[in-house]
Amino acid sequence: MISVREKIAYGLGDTASNFIFQTVMLFLTFFYTDIFGISPAVVGTMFLVVRIFDAVTDPLMGALADRTKTKWGKFRPYLLWLALPFGLSSILAFTTPDLDPDGKVIYAFATYTLLMIAYTAINIPYSALGGVITADVDERVSVQGYRFVFGMLGGLIVTTLTLPLVDFFGAGDTALGYQRTMIAMSIVGVILFLLCFAGTKERVTSTSDANVSMKVSMAALWKNDQWRVLSLAAIFLLTGMVLRTTLAIYYVKYFLMREDLITTFITIGMVGNILGCALAQPLAKKVCKIKAYIALQLIAALICIVSFFIDQQQIALAFGLYFLWGFFLQMATPLLWAKIADTVDYGQWKTGIRITGITYSSVVFFIKMGLAIGGALAGWLLAFYGYQADVEQSQQTQQGILISFTLFPAIGSIVVAVVMRYYILTNDKVNAIQQDIGINDNVNNETAVVNG
Repeated sequence: MISVREKIAYGLGDTASNFIFQTVMLFLTFFYTDIFGISPAVVGTMFLVVRIFDAVTDPLMGALADRTKTKWGKFRPYLLWLALPFGLSSILAFTTPDLDPDGKVIYAFATYTLLMIAYTAINIPYSALGGVITADVDERVSVQGYRFVFGMLGGLIVTTLTLPLVDFFGAGDTALGYQRTMIAMSIVGVILFLLCFAGTKERVTSTSDANVSMKVSMAALWKNDQWRVLSLAAIFLLTGMVLRTTLAIYYVKYFLMREDLITTFITIGMVGNILGCALAQPLAKKVCKIKAYIALQLIAALICIVSFFIDQQQIALAFGLYFLWGFFLQMATPLLWAKIADTVDYGQWKTGIRITGITYSSVVFFIKMGLAIGGALAGWLLAFYGYQADVEQSQQTQQGILISFTLFPAIGSIVVAVVMRYYILTNDKVNAIQQDIGINDNVNNETAVVNG
């Protein structure tokens, strides 16, 4: 068994990551359009271009991490090396120098690209670390459950404190408020990454793949059909989730017409996320993880569809449904990340090559593609429906925001449920695979043989 202390330490890394991830999803589009003064169409295009570039770097980072050899392991050292650069790049992305319109676009492209590169460089090794803390299939869900509970706690801090801190630090200067808020969050994030580094240990190791070339690794990855299923599910999942999360502020401000409730709305959604993640482990112990994952996606889709029929005056119902959407959708998240570790075992069993870093990073590649598409769609749809920053929106624009916030994310969840019907790695099958390839997971004696 992995100690609760170590699971918490691992989770703190995702708290740090979510200071940026959730801020980008919830506020960066709004920051660019309403604070920095960039058109939503340009923002959408920027998100697509930068995130596609960022996604391409993921497998490269995974390959680099797989080949890293230090006294601390393969993946932990990057938490130590990159915590500070990650914090600095976060501050630059939320800084608004006095530039002409073209200069603003160039600055936004440059600093957002830098932020995404830094995020990849630290988050890929961090994600892969979760696959080498333990090989036990139940403990994997528990580790990921702790990770996402603490990650969502980071998100809760973002949703609860960002706008109040912007007002406090800015004292009427919103742009300055965002910059100082990110300085505060970045300092805390650096500390949390260092605590994660100090409190975790890599136990699952292997020498069989130490000198495998990138070409051979990618060929082995492609033969892993269960990795392909997860990757396809990831891109549709994140497209719908990011689209809905990005538009939450616009939905409250311009459809519900309650700008004063933006912080409350996104905070309630984050509370739902946390509770959902916390219940993933008990759920996984009682029912098949695959069936549970499919059912949770369908429930999330149904909630989105019901939300479409909510009237502007039904504020409490709108809030309740957003809470439930986060609750059921995020209950599935630890299950997905535990499955990635299972596909690493499956890939070794099928090809004889174990590639933890590349497997995690390649799934993250498709997650980033979903981030790119979802973020781009948010900007493009706002432009398509005639959105103008910080003015009263037309009825057509309001309806467009509603459709984009509800029905399109529902489609994404339904597609994910269909794709996951082809996933076959049940607990029994993973246990059989581990026995066949000789994986041991004896945490108490600090022994285990497996990956890189």
